[in-house]
Amino acid sequence: MRTSVPNVYAVGDCTTQPHFVYVAAAAGTRAAVNLMGGDSVLDLSSMPAVIFTDPQVATVGLSEAEARERGINADTRTLSLVLVPRALVNFDTRGVIKLVADVDSGRLLGVQAVATDAGDLIQTAALAIRARMTVDVLADQLFPYLTMVEGLKLAAQSFTKDVATLSCCAG
Repeated sequence: MRTSVPNVYAVGDCTTQPHFVYVAAAAGTRAAVNLMGGDSVLDLSSMPAVIFTDPQVATVGLSEAEARERGINADTRTLSLVLVPRALVNFDTRGVIKLVADVDSGRLLGVQAVATDAGDLIQTAALAIRARMTVDVLADQLFPYLTMVEGLKLAAQSFTKDVATLSCCAG
């Protein structure tokens, strides 16, 4: 958060950082630490973003195009909300959940979602990316049945299974 002027720090809308209040707040905290002689950095590699439309649009990490631009051999799966039990119960199956993974390591690189409550499920995706989870590890996690975030598990399972053939709560 240091500027080119010694002892001057900047956060928020006057910077090139993403213009989200949670980014500005985190940057402000780190700027205060640095002002007092610390060396705190702001890692935005797993920063979630949400557009509060209906349905919501949320993203974290790399898109498929961004991964390929970086020379990463990426694989993706897109799960229709028709396969997410919570969406079926809500009678609102508009949308998808897309996962982007590194082919070589299986590591989850990004998630994009268009769904009711996509803003809530994207935080779990952000934590998975920050923890450097693979899609196999994500697919093996316990997710509460009948929640929208269970769609992340189903999307991860779709890398190795036809989730349309699974029964409820299939592990």
